Amino acid sequence: MTPSGAPKTGYGAELDIAVETKMLTQTAGDAPSQFLRELLGAAVAAADPAKVLPSHLPDPPKGRCVVVGAGKASGAMAAALEKAWPQVPMTGVVSVPYGYAAACDRIRVIEAGHPVPDENSLLAGNLVLEALDDLNPEDLVVALISGGGSATLCRPEEGITFADKQAMNRVLLKSGLDIRTMNAIRQRVSALKGGKLAAAAAPAWVMTFAISDIPGDDVAAIASGPTIPLRTRIDLNPVLAQLAGRLPASVAGLLARPTEASQVPAGPVTLIARPHDALAAAARLAEARGVRAVVLGDDLEGESRELARSLAREIPQIEGPTVLLSGGETTVTIGEGRPGRGGRNTEFALALATELDGRSDIWALAADTDGEDGANLGAAGAIVTPTTLSRARASGLDAADYLRRHDSGSFFEALGDLVVTGATLTNVNDFRAALVLPTG
Repeated sequence: MTPSGAPKTGYGAELDIAVETKMLTQTAGDAPSQFLRELLGAAVAAADPAKVLPSHLPDPPKGRCVVVGAGKASGAMAAALEKAWPQVPMTGVVSVPYGYAAACDRIRVIEAGHPVPDENSLLAGNLVLEALDDLNPEDLVVALISGGGSATLCRPEEGITFADKQAMNRVLLKSGLDIRTMNAIRQRVSALKGGKLAAAAAPAWVMTFAISDIPGDDVAAIASGPTIPLRTRIDLNPVLAQLAGRLPASVAGLLARPTEASQVPAGPVTLIARPHDALAAAARLAEARGVRAVVLGDDLEGESRELARSLAREIPQIEGPTVLLSGGETTVTIGEGRPGRGGRNTEFALALATELDGRSDIWALAADTDGEDGANLGAAGAIVTPTTLSRARASGLDAADYLRRHDSGSFFEALGDLVVTGATLTNVNDFRAALVLPTG
């Protein structure tokens, strides 16, 4: 802290570490772990729809308002909209993954399958189209979009069965493809995504409020862009070659045909929260505690274990106390065989732990800001401590074997080092923090 109490900023800021470093290194052994959890809390709070949506809203409309939406934050966004516009005649429906519902009075909230759509996803898709039927130019459609909406809002394109859509999603989840490519495929086989929802609302005016979970904040990729018209042709043949024989025939046939650019005019789109905002909030909290914050980027992608190894190579050049922050969306490519429990963040954490090999000055956290890292885990991510590997060996756990089997969630669960937040009702993608403490 500076004498005035204002947090320092900047990579090269000089730090008075006397108090803060003592707090992290000389108090209870879990102090660094608690510090990392508080950084995650600050990141999630920076994307809380109740806090960030109201300031972006225009004056309430005088006519009818139809609200539609999808994603992990859409229920909380709908609740915030109802509170901000209490006198507006409002109807509509939004879909969220199970466990992400928020209490609404005028907007229906449907919980549905994620990451693979289920019957409720199909119901939500049909109800959204019904809500958009027979609108006029005086009507306002407010679309509330966030990550996780691709699966919870489902209406297959003509010629694609619902079972084929489910099978396609299962293939994509194991493919290791980046999120942009997966969303391009989802847009092609959907009757709602890639701007088709906005086309269904015409001639009403459509305003979109979105929370980004996409590296680079490409609004067309958030929940596969239901209100963002496609402006370019997309050639998916290279992906078809990569996934040869694994996609249903109806899906492969549709993807092989050229994609036509949309002629639907785009309405205004407002990003109310981004991964950058979450990292910036965590950085401010860290520097207020006297710990230098270095943001490595909010759009890091690649295989989880490779990104962890890359970070481990950078750490020896870092002088503590410093916290290295990053976001983005990594991938985990699943080979043959049944994977274990966990997700990309626990896999990142386990790979990092094996690379650090018990370094006493490094603590780390990797978690998904939506509160769920892997559909079968029930945790947001995991904590890495200097004793992760030694405690594992004492318990008979082989870290390398758990990593090979993509069973990182079970590994950290056995150690008691999972990060459990519950559904956060928002989603600005992954949050990673590596705390480097002084070695002297």
